[in-house]
Amino acid sequence: MSYEYARIPLKPGLNIICGPNGSGKSSLLLAISVALGQAYTERSRKLSDLIRWGEDSARVTLVFDNTPRQGKRPVPRFDVDYFRVSRYLKKEGAYWFEVNFKTVNKREVTSILNDFGINPDNMLIIMHQRMMEEFGITTLVQRLTMVEEAVGLGAYRQNVLEAQDKLTQVLSQEESVKTLFENAEQTLAYWKEEYEKYQRRKEVLQRKTFLGRELVWAELAKQEALVTAWQEKVERKEASLADLEQEIVRTQALIKQRGSDLNSLRFEQRQSFYSLMTLEKEKTEHQVTAKIGSATLNKIGELLNLKVQPDAYAVKETLDALEGYVDELHAKISLSQTVVKDLDFKTSALQSQLAVFDEERTRAEQQYVDERVREGLLTFQSEAARRELTYLKDELGHALRGVEAFQPRLEAAGAPMKAVRSPQEISDDIRVASIQLATIGKLSEDIEQMYLTYLNVFNDLKQKVEVVSENRASVLNEVAERKRLWISIIQSLLDEVSVPYQNFLFRINATGNIRLVNTQDVETMGLELTVGFKGAEPAILDSYTQSGGERSTATMAFLLALQQYVKSPFRAVDEFDIHMDPKNRETISDLLYKEVRGSRETQYLTITPGQITNVDKAVHVITVQNLEGRSEVSVVE
Repeated sequence: MSYEYARIPLKPGLNIICGPNGSGKSSLLLAISVALGQAYTERSRKLSDLIRWGEDSARVTLVFDNTPRQGKRPVPRFDVDYFRVSRYLKKEGAYWFEVNFKTVNKREVTSILNDFGINPDNMLIIMHQRMMEEFGITTLVQRLTMVEEAVGLGAYRQNVLEAQDKLTQVLSQEESVKTLFENAEQTLAYWKEEYEKYQRRKEVLQRKTFLGRELVWAELAKQEALVTAWQEKVERKEASLADLEQEIVRTQALIKQRGSDLNSLRFEQRQSFYSLMTLEKEKTEHQVTAKIGSATLNKIGELLNLKVQPDAYAVKETLDALEGYVDELHAKISLSQTVVKDLDFKTSALQSQLAVFDEERTRAEQQYVDERVREGLLTFQSEAARRELTYLKDELGHALRGVEAFQPRLEAAGAPMKAVRSPQEISDDIRVASIQLATIGKLSEDIEQMYLTYLNVFNDLKQKVEVVSENRASVLNEVAERKRLWISIIQSLLDEVSVPYQNFLFRINATGNIRLVNTQDVETMGLELTVGFKGAEPAILDSYTQSGGERSTATMAFLLALQQYVKSPFRAVDEFDIHMDPKNRETISDLLYKEVRGSRETQYLTITPGQITNVDKAVHVITVQNLEGRSEVSVVE
């Protein structure tokens, strides 16, 4: 239901489960009842509806303390300290029981629980939600039957019923034939059940065989899909490797081109450098010429500025000659300065060109290095791709061998089947079929013949019963004596239970009584409860006379009065305080605490949405809450 997983420890004495509405309290008692094999749940809803939404299965396990008491285990047929009963539910509707991890049928579980007096269908032992109201509408006969079963007196009723069956046989003078008839009927029922199991086993075996074939073809389809996947990976990797190799070739060609371009740049740069050196040399020569000429002119100018005697003819001629030389120097200096300016322009242009060459050479070198690095990276990727391609081809080969290995199985599997389910889903169905076969067990091939044989015997005896008759006197006396003993014991029990019942009613300002009715007729004899509140005359407890709160209060008073006689070591009631007013709820709660306090051999379980107050330490409180659709349990120590 709302539980992903929960483990709830219960203790001797009173266990109280509390929590808000919708938190999953009642689910815990329902889980216990399901594990005990309760028929009520099976009639009212499908077991698969109890499985948590989104899950395929569910499990409930009850753990019983089976340690020896006075040298004897409570369940002597299992020599273990802890005895476990589990019930498994499957979404498709299958369910089964396990006892101490061994698969058993419901009949075996019921047999074990009957030894304790535990019957989950008896509302006096386990009273689910809304059963407080249901108890008010049960017939008087049903109430008496539930009381007898709860206190362990059911055998007396059974004795009377058996005697009446015997009387019926005697009255129709068919005792001997009837005995044979009943034996044949029981035997026929056994063989009918075995025959139905035999038919079910055949169906399950056929289903399992079909699933085996389906599994082979599904696994083959899965393996072929694996081959296809590896082939696609190999093809993609081969294409990727081809692209890498083409890219390597293109990169190598580009590296060669980059190297050639770089060498051309280096050559042109050297040519420009040498031209610059030549220009610088020529420039220096002209600068030196102009400098020397300027110095000479300065010296001559000093000489020309000397005062010359007018009568010094020879000196005058010399100076005239010098002036001619000066003019010549002026011309050379002017020429050198012009050349220097021209050379300055050319050297500046060459220097700018060299700077451009440097940038282009640096860029070309970087591009060359980048392409070499790219070549190395592509080579590494290519080698890695080749290694991965080798691995993929190995896996492809392994997958192909896996397909080949299916051939012997395919021959045994018969005609091909289209795979519509995964191998895991099919394997799960095969495991379920195996569990079903294990639950059914091994059966003889003669079952069908045995069933038909006993069916004929049964039909023959049925005809003979109609014509046989015998003595009835002793059987009539036996019926009367068993009935007298039965009524006497039941009346004595009810007389004892009436005392605490009346005392409990007195505590809630009410009166009432318990008595047998219709004691002359075994079929209609029943248990009548009366109750009157606040001074009103006691009336029969039913769904018409009292309010819901009054019925719940009276029912709880009756349950509490009956507790010391109940045989079952486990008892539970869900929402006992439903519809009660606060005062009655408090009074009934106090009575409940006092009545069950100190119990060492019996576990009581109550469920309430109300707030727990004034609970002593002997009470074991369990809280339940629902968080985002998941119920969680917390034990209050």
